[in-house]
Amino acid sequence: MEQRGSLLPQPLRPPSAKRVAGYLGLFVLGAVVAVAGALVQGGWFPGGLLLALAGAAGLFLGGARAARSRGGAVAPVAGWMVTVIFLTANRPEGDFLFSAGGGSYLFLLGGMAVAVICATIGVGRQPGADSARLGK
Repeated sequence: MEQRGSLLPQPLRPPSAKRVAGYLGLFVLGAVVAVAGALVQGGWFPGGLLLALAGAAGLFLGGARAARSRGGAVAPVAGWMVTVIFLTANRPEGDFLFSAGGGSYLFLLGGMAVAVICATIGVGRQPGADSARLGK
């Protein structure tokens, strides 16, 4: 019987350029979704907040499915977090994007919760279709 893969730890291999480019693209998409969510959640409070969190969840889970790894969820989460932290900082002119209202805090905390959930339930390592059947 031929073994196709092992669930035992394997030596680390450097990621391919294609995978790195995919993760960088997901990082940038995470930043774009964070900016869009920051603008939408304040514009239409209850519906905009839900729309912003649903967009973030779709990107995080979609990234995990597209990359077939949890790293596909972590890359857009990192882009989202960096952008949201950057947008919460006050500028010297006194401008800021987030107000001190409850919607902004719900967006920040809800986005973090969605990120953890999507990274946790993201696609993990699964055995191949043939090796899953014990009778073969």
